[in-house]
Amino acid sequence: MILGIISDTHGTLNGEVLEIFKGAAHIIHAGDIGAPDIISTLAQVAPVTAVRGNTDNSAWSQSIPCKEMIALGGHTFYVLHDLQQLDLEPQAAGIGAVISGHTHQPELKQQDGVLYMNPGSASQRRHGGALSVGRIRIAGKGLRAEIIHLQL
Repeated sequence: MILGIISDTHGTLNGEVLEIFKGAAHIIHAGDIGAPDIISTLAQVAPVTAVRGNTDNSAWSQSIPCKEMIALGGHTFYVLHDLQQLDLEPQAAGIGAVISGHTHQPELKQQDGVLYMNPGSASQRRHGGALSVGRIRIAGKGLRAEIIHLQL
């Protein structure tokens, strides 16, 4: 099973992202969506789980949760926008991966058996970094994560 991981679109979704996510079984958006059509466009590729980010203040975004827990491929994923607002102990809660955004900087790390992934921003560079998204491959009990830099 392949998951597309995206964050910080801020209302802009490049066609390159849709190509990268082609074949994904599910897409996770870690907030700062920016416009409702971002979710509907991603949903044309695969089902979407999304959380609201700190800039998602419009009426359309109020029904989107700030945090979400989802089970996919036998693994539990905890999704929130800002990792600094993590309100539980992932390992103790049986979470396999924590997905966040906010910093616009991609990051992958393992800590206490939990994968932490920030795919970076798919629309706005910060600190000279490239635009990026992520992908997670679920193979049995394993999670293989990668950051994919966009060619924009």
